[in-house]
Amino acid sequence: MPNNTKGIFRIFFAGMDLFALNAIHLVLAITIHRIDRSGQQYNVFFIVSNMAWLTSAYINAVYTRSNHFNFEYFSRQTVRAFLLFVAIILAFIFLYNYNYSRLFVILNFLGYGLMLFFTRMLFSMLAFFLKKGNRFNKKVIVLGYNELSKKLVGHFMDGRQNLTVQGYFEDDQHVNELSVLPILGSRKECIAYAIENGVDEIYSTISPESNKYVYDLAQAAETNMIRFKFVPDFHLFVNRNIYIDFVEDIPILSLRAEPLDDISARIKKRMFDLVFSFFVIVLVLSWLVPIIALLIKLNSKGPVFFVQLRSGRDNKSFRCFKFRTLRVNKEADVKQVTKNDSRITKLGRFMRKSNIDELPQFFNVLIGNMSIVGPRPHMLRHTEDYSQLLNEYMVRHFVKPGVTGWAQVHGYRGEIKQKEQLRKRIEHDIWYLENWRLWLDIRIIFLTIYVTIKGDKNAY
Repeated sequence: MPNNTKGIFRIFFAGMDLFALNAIHLVLAITIHRIDRSGQQYNVFFIVSNMAWLTSAYINAVYTRSNHFNFEYFSRQTVRAFLLFVAIILAFIFLYNYNYSRLFVILNFLGYGLMLFFTRMLFSMLAFFLKKGNRFNKKVIVLGYNELSKKLVGHFMDGRQNLTVQGYFEDDQHVNELSVLPILGSRKECIAYAIENGVDEIYSTISPESNKYVYDLAQAAETNMIRFKFVPDFHLFVNRNIYIDFVEDIPILSLRAEPLDDISARIKKRMFDLVFSFFVIVLVLSWLVPIIALLIKLNSKGPVFFVQLRSGRDNKSFRCFKFRTLRVNKEADVKQVTKNDSRITKLGRFMRKSNIDELPQFFNVLIGNMSIVGPRPHMLRHTEDYSQLLNEYMVRHFVKPGVTGWAQVHGYRGEIKQKEQLRKRIEHDIWYLENWRLWLDIRIIFLTIYVTIKGDKNAY
């Protein structure tokens, strides 16, 4: 779907959802007699509801990233946003401490939930018919029959594209006897076929450097108002996904996308880190640190804080702060904490389970050598060992380490016994740095709170 069309859909859905939310609120406020219409409390509820839905929709990327023809994804993100919306409203009611009508609140939730359900279903039906209709359904042919073209057609035929692939054009017409789609002719016959059959786009997987006539085919296609697109096979050079940037008209190939390589993104993340860590330090650690310090001193001998060199961004070491949870020992910098580790104190076991021991790292965030969210920092010895096990291990150091991370909220934390555990952790860390958005940091923070309350079997 073109970007301008996506923008229209986003505005349409956002406006439709807000209209439904406010219409339900207004109807209930008029029809439910027990509501005090003279006060301002229900106006406050009205404003908070709008803000809560927009926040929930933003965090779950309901409007910003979803492919609206992909009903499964769109529905899943809408459900997640609605559940977060309900949680925010319930938290507001609890903190605002006003006795809102239970009937009003329940009917608001039910009404809005049903409206979301019906609007998504109606639009999915509309999208289905639009995809089947000739006006919005593109006809496509593919030049070349090879592994790349088969993979491309596989993506086109997964049901999420508003196009129909007619077939391939290849000089050797006996190579795809087992293919679902036919070879329609030789390569140079593709233009004549496209003109005769009303084809909208031609995708070429043939290298124009080795086959100069492909440029002539592209020119002939555009002359006849047929879009001609080149599909370069970069897997000839690197066997993985790659990303393309441009310096003026010069294409630059990278092995991965790095949103935080952009200075504006780093500033945005740093500002969020500063504000969040400041509030945690002032509102929580200001009174919690003296209490924990006293308990640690009463529980075992040794310092309150455990300070250890850890690997940071660009593999530069920094002093990482934690509440001490182990008895003072000589193996702290080389030996990983294991399940039922005899070095863990009674208080330390509780703090590790509840992640309280990590809270002093908000000082690291304020200083600037850590972020709220990022790959967890490893001790220097482990960085050296793990980098020998996995080639991509050091990639995680392209960004600042975090107090929490994408791997941690998915259960990849604690002791590493097998190489596969390390691989999964690194895969999640790299996915995070390749897909960073501010909403993702906020989502991981909420998931961290949820996992902490629920309990993590790998937290010990």
